[in-house]
Amino acid sequence: MASDALLIELEKVTRVYRMGDVQVHALRGVSLMVRQGEYIAIMGASGSGKSTLMNVIGLLDRPTSGSYRIRGTEVSQLSRGKLADLRNREFGFVFQQFNLLPRISARRQVELPLLYAGVTGRRSREMAEAALARVGLADRLHHSPEEMSGGEQQRVAIARALVNHPSVLLADEPTGALDSKTGSEILGLIDDLHAKGLTVVMVTHDPRVAQRAQRLIVLSDGQVISDEENGRKAVKWILGDAHEDR
Repeated sequence: MASDALLIELEKVTRVYRMGDVQVHALRGVSLMVRQGEYIAIMGASGSGKSTLMNVIGLLDRPTSGSYRIRGTEVSQLSRGKLADLRNREFGFVFQQFNLLPRISARRQVELPLLYAGVTGRRSREMAEAALARVGLADRLHHSPEEMSGGEQQRVAIARALVNHPSVLLADEPTGALDSKTGSEILGLIDDLHAKGLTVVMVTHDPRVAQRAQRLIVLSDGQVISDEENGRKAVKWILGDAHEDR
């Protein structure tokens, strides 16, 4: 459940890319707030700006203009090094593709962010093993991706995202490469993590995935056209009267 603590605040954020002589306006004055403990889904058609918004929120990209504050700190004033430290501390990332290294054990995969954070040795191993146990893979520590199912690989990716105890889990189409049964299991895991206090922001094209969130933000042409607290109600409207909640 969301608290009153404000984590993220975007105010009139734009992101403009130049492609040759053409300017692409990926975000056009986006304003939104994310509070601690929220579960937010972001939807929109291809090219609507949802992945750009995710990248800006996760400090993987900088706004062209506007204000972006994390816990009251304006990120535009931070150096690259301080941005990287803030990103590593506040955010965990899960993508459609698992982005795991071949022939590397699950524990080693999860230890990678700790290496960048300067955590090594026994402490690193313990933290990685605890993160894998948290996603139900305590018995798969020494297995490589080639020895795992797609669902297990995504669980490793989620454990890697969680190992630094981030404030926010950013998930970009986390079930896109999975079959429906395995995808449902991964979404159930994310539901459980949220129920235990993790803030979740998820990009998805699937209204049935989005309805699991407490809040649904819909983008079109780089602008927020809907920000609905009742995600199920909003999804029902998107899908029409024929939709049945599941």
